[in-house]
Amino acid sequence: MLFRKKYALLLVLALCGCGFEPLYVEKKHNNMWYYGGAFDASISQEMSQVGIEPISQRFGQMMRNELIDLLTPKGAPKTPKYRLFVNLAEKQISDQALRSDITATRKMVRYRVDYYMTEGTKQVLRGDSIAYESYDILANPYSTTMAQKKGDQDVAKIIANDIALRLGAYFHSVLTNRGNLNDF
Repeated sequence: MLFRKKYALLLVLALCGCGFEPLYVEKKHNNMWYYGGAFDASISQEMSQVGIEPISQRFGQMMRNELIDLLTPKGAPKTPKYRLFVNLAEKQISDQALRSDITATRKMVRYRVDYYMTEGTKQVLRGDSIAYESYDILANPYSTTMAQKKGDQDVAKIIANDIALRLGAYFHSVLTNRGNLNDF
């Protein structure tokens, strides 16, 4: 029992020293305890200044709606400081779980999305995101269609979360390197 308590204490101490920092807020003071001081929310404020350009196709609409919810939950900026352009670069469908008569019982879909963000006319960030979905091919075509649509919604959410996280990491690095986002 004593060994477990020592092990738990050692684990807690190791986690305290790992350098974990919250992504969307920065501490204003150089004290040891993050939650004992005030926070600078400029990362969230900068993310709310991203205008998300329209994305083609239904999948793009779902992804854009997720990005709007993640980046600008209080509403789209009237005059955005940044513009985010997203493009569905590839949608690749392949058969899985083949029967003996070579018909598929499952489909796998791979989505690859390219995106870039500009500040004025200057491109400041570029990247891509890949996500997979799979669904069963059922005897009822309606059920198969609904499974495919649910998978598309899930993938749109996964890719939007990935893009939002990368934008947050970008703003965090700019803030950390320059001291203040208004300086760049």
